[in-house]
Amino acid sequence: MAIPVVEPERYAEQLAAKRDYLETTFAAFQPPALEVFESPPGYYRQRCEFRIWHEGDDLFYAMFEVDAANPKNKRVVRLDQYAVASTRINQLMPQLREACLQSDELRRRLFQVEFLTTLSGEALVTLVYHRPLGDEWEQEARALEAALGIMIIGRSRKQRIVLTRDHVWERLEVDGRTLHYQQVENSFTQPNAHICQKMLSWAREVTGKQQEGAQNDLVELYCGNGNFTIALADNFRRVLATEISRTSVASANVNLDANGVANAHIARMSAEEFSLALKGEKAGRRVAEMALEDYDFSTVLVDPPRAGLDEQSCEQLSEYAQIVYISCNPATLAENLTILTKTHRIERFALFDQFPFTDHCECGVLLQRRDG
Repeated sequence: MAIPVVEPERYAEQLAAKRDYLETTFAAFQPPALEVFESPPGYYRQRCEFRIWHEGDDLFYAMFEVDAANPKNKRVVRLDQYAVASTRINQLMPQLREACLQSDELRRRLFQVEFLTTLSGEALVTLVYHRPLGDEWEQEARALEAALGIMIIGRSRKQRIVLTRDHVWERLEVDGRTLHYQQVENSFTQPNAHICQKMLSWAREVTGKQQEGAQNDLVELYCGNGNFTIALADNFRRVLATEISRTSVASANVNLDANGVANAHIARMSAEEFSLALKGEKAGRRVAEMALEDYDFSTVLVDPPRAGLDEQSCEQLSEYAQIVYISCNPATLAENLTILTKTHRIERFALFDQFPFTDHCECGVLLQRRDG
């Protein structure tokens, strides 16, 4: 794995290469013109984690480059700044390192540092240790919180010490609205907030035009902390969103309240369990709480992990008039589209450059059921 090298003067070139790759990969599906959404070329990641490397009296942030010819060989790369990370993270990196160099209690057996920041500059820093943490550590960590204007969590085996709180509040501007998201430490959130705003706006546009004047409902699989749920809720009569992570479900419910969304329900359930519930093959309290009989689903939104969807899940999606598929892996997206395009045609196709100067491509696809 190569560590991204940010070269702003080459950004247009690398984005064009991604465009060409997607247009070639998906040519067989005859999609419409690819919509391309740019990212800031640098300082785009709101969360990052670094190993802490100790050498004598020194310590520094480190990442590892893996030798492609021999994956067992890893080269330690020192990072004093990281142009991929947010400006707030880059501001904090030297300040935090200097504080640890000055304090044996903060530095001793410090193994990893995790940063979670927001567009407004809020910062939560998790310090991970290979030793138990006691009162002296907590005292010095609280002083560091105050000095740097941050929040700190200390972690070690069987310990998690939250000094202030375990989350930040991100505020995203989407179509003239400010959306508020609780983002919890050590849970999934979209790392590139700039692109996330564009993804949410795109998803609102592609579903809004289809739903104007209609009284249909949205079902969402893999909803996380309600990222899309909140942005899309006013495009539909009702939204039913499912997610398996307990932490994400809790955050999603907090976020619904924070944004005044009253027409959405979050169910803690895997996509596979939900499929069985729709077929009437799964019962129980969680299924009863969903009140599936009250919904008229016209649209499904799916944002699966890199492995994509299995054949059975694709067949389930094919039952909906509209499919919004957000993908972090073009290879598995292409596999899934070979099934989905048997019943649906691609109406919109987008590239969201979530991670500039990497090979990563985030895609958005709107599919509409074919006539007949």
